[in-house]
Amino acid sequence: MNKTIRRSAVFTLLLVFALLVRATWVQFYEGTALADDKDNRRNAIATYAAPLGNIVVGGDAVTGSARTESGDLAYKRTYKDGELYAAVTGYASQSYAPTQLEGIYQDLLNGTDTRLKTVLDTLTHERADPGDVITTIDPDVQKAAYEALGDKKGAAVAIDPATGRILAVVSTPSYDPSALTDANTAGAAWKKLTADPDKPLTNRALRQPLPPGSTFKLVVAAAALEDGLYSSVDVRTDSPDPYTLPGTTTELTNENPGAPCENASIRTALQYSCNNVFARMAVKLGQDKVRAMAEKFGFDDTEQDVPVRAYTSVYPTGMDESSTALTGIGQYDVTATPLQMAMVSAAIANDGKLVAPHMVAQITDGGGDVLEDYDARAGTERVVSASTAKQLRSAMETVVEDGTGTNARIDGATVGGKTGTAQHGEKNSKTPYAWFTSYGKAGGKEVAVAVVVEQSDAARSEVSGNGLAAPVAKAAMEAALGD
Repeated sequence: MNKTIRRSAVFTLLLVFALLVRATWVQFYEGTALADDKDNRRNAIATYAAPLGNIVVGGDAVTGSARTESGDLAYKRTYKDGELYAAVTGYASQSYAPTQLEGIYQDLLNGTDTRLKTVLDTLTHERADPGDVITTIDPDVQKAAYEALGDKKGAAVAIDPATGRILAVVSTPSYDPSALTDANTAGAAWKKLTADPDKPLTNRALRQPLPPGSTFKLVVAAAALEDGLYSSVDVRTDSPDPYTLPGTTTELTNENPGAPCENASIRTALQYSCNNVFARMAVKLGQDKVRAMAEKFGFDDTEQDVPVRAYTSVYPTGMDESSTALTGIGQYDVTATPLQMAMVSAAIANDGKLVAPHMVAQITDGGGDVLEDYDARAGTERVVSASTAKQLRSAMETVVEDGTGTNARIDGATVGGKTGTAQHGEKNSKTPYAWFTSYGKAGGKEVAVAVVVEQSDAARSEVSGNGLAAPVAKAAMEAALGD
């Protein structure tokens, strides 16, 4: 063989090798990428070729699947009491990416989760039977909170302090996920929902942090007791009334000018929601100690998954003393979700221990066998000592018995709470936010509830945590505690 033929043969072999490499790349890498592309119609066809698995509340499925009348998508998602559970389920749409539990567990619900495959499925390359998501939501608590919020714009979260089980996640105004399931009608529904100024698609319970107002005073009080700044909730504090913010001439006053807030104890300051006491307390502690306590309760956690990822509740950094004082009353740049404030009350109710909140108990395969048990693996962290928690419970019970939270009283139950009214808008030009965080105990049962009302039909002068948010929390606690 002469040199020219050898070179031609080698070159030809290199071309063949390059072609094989390229074919392999397209087949195994780009092919996978194309198969996983959200715009690949075949994925939607495969997802909706058979009924999906279900999301279960209180033993009953709140989702389902229905045959479509035409087209290449054989089934579509359906919802039972869609508006009631939208903040829990989210939606599974033929046109849009799934959200909430529908999105997190989409592989489980459509049968593509590898844990669902049997040996036969692997050999035949058939899609496995879909699994189910078993939630911790209590339908009675969910319904009670939802109906109590009514036409108010707001949210509520209820937690079992001993187990971390989330019993209710409510956001109003809500929406019906069924409107988004069918590709033929989803576009118009989506346009209407996204144009609504009340933003019904926003999960206010988990994903809209707002200034928590005076409910944050519980965190400051916990920091003061743990630090030893005050030995008990009944020791008088050094708190002038009004309190001049450090480095300014601005006097911080109290909502009730006749309240006994001058040098008040923590109990009295919580009972009457004395701004001067907690602003001064935050300055004496310093922002680092307040932040450290806030972070123990869950603030500044960027990966708070329940399993839906909640937006981070924030305690700010880099402040001067006057700003630190304002954080002591839950203002300045402090923000919190209802989930976060429910966690504060839950930890106090549970002797200072915070059990990781979660709204999924288990996920199961098509035959009902448990794939993951989230109840069993929920971690527990100590936030404050049992002594501090006991003192804070005592003070919170005073708030409900004879303070600013009397609308949360429940006959036959022990209830503790803290009201909050947070400024909204430049120079408080908009309607304030009304907050209430609480716990209730009766007959061996317990529950922690946080509520925020962003907007209602109440006159501005009537907006308060006790007037708007406490009745919602009471309704949820009554449902959780039963008779």
